[in-house]
Amino acid sequence: VYLLFQALRQISQRTLSTASRRQFENKVSENQKLFQEDNGLPVHLKGGAKDSLLYRTTAGLTVFGTVYALYYLLVSSMPKKPN
Repeated sequence: VYLLFQALRQISQRTLSTASRRQFENKVSENQKLFQEDNGLPVHLKGGAKDSLLYRTTAGLTVFGTVYALYYLLVSSMPKKPN
């Protein structure tokens, strides 16, 4: 049992230490410059077209959901007609 544990530990250490690691470029300073720039845009729209699309989609779904909820509130508050 001890030998099995020892072998598994060696395999896991070898696998973890030799795994290829992706090197990511650090873009923090670029993003800081972008978001701190005084260009009159709110911070939630400074990311470009993708942020604008997400904002408009969220706003549209919110308006649709509110109207839908109010409609069903109105429908459910009306008495049913007897047949």
